[in-house]
Amino acid sequence: MMRGGRLAVVLTVALAGATLAGCGQRHQADEDAPLRAGREAPAAYAGPADVPEKLAADGTTIVVGDPHAPLAVHLYEDLRCPVCEEFETTGGAPVLRQATIRREASTRYTLASFLDDRMGGSGSKKAVNALRAALEAGKFAEYHDVLYANQPAESVDGFTDAYLLELASQVKGLRGPAFDSAVKTMKYRTFVTASQKAFDRSEAEGTPTAVINDVVIPQPYYGLLFDPSLFETFLEQVGKDPDLLKELDF
Repeated sequence: MMRGGRLAVVLTVALAGATLAGCGQRHQADEDAPLRAGREAPAAYAGPADVPEKLAADGTTIVVGDPHAPLAVHLYEDLRCPVCEEFETTGGAPVLRQATIRREASTRYTLASFLDDRMGGSGSKKAVNALRAALEAGKFAEYHDVLYANQPAESVDGFTDAYLLELASQVKGLRGPAFDSAVKTMKYRTFVTASQKAFDRSEAEGTPTAVINDVVIPQPYYGLLFDPSLFETFLEQVGKDPDLLKELDF
């Protein structure tokens, strides 16, 4: 199936416990950010506030962390998806955040909003718009974490303007005339639409989907995304030998 005994054990265990399914069931790296290879790793960022974030050249991918990090982890998410919330709060995302701070990985996001059409309402679209506004303020990652930590039930169209602004108050320095206006007027509606189209063109069949160095984590190994210990070991092994990803048996 694959080479690299330790990685094989990790994935075998994940396979044994993986029964989760993502939201929806239907990648791309920033082309101007080649991965670092064969160079000494730079010093870690001092903390979450020092981690850079930017909009990639494709106009839809949001890149958090060192774009030259050896691992590029691209996440496809819908803000109303409860399985995304599980990944972000109790699953592998906290491990990934630490790897991003250490500059071992960069985290890239494509933000979908298909659950609005499926469940009714506009909460996903409003949340994506608000996150794009937060990116302009350099507060995307912090606000992203707050939104998932306070996610309404999937069936409730809870990401209203008022609630998004209330949650933004938890992020120091985010609230202000520019951000508040962007939320209330859906300033980035074009970005919201383009992001959904990017999701539709991708290999993602639902949310969350993780693509590591252009390799989609396939459904049989989906469970490792929700076990922090397994996911940490997985990232460590792939970080040591990125070619291990090529050995996944699709």
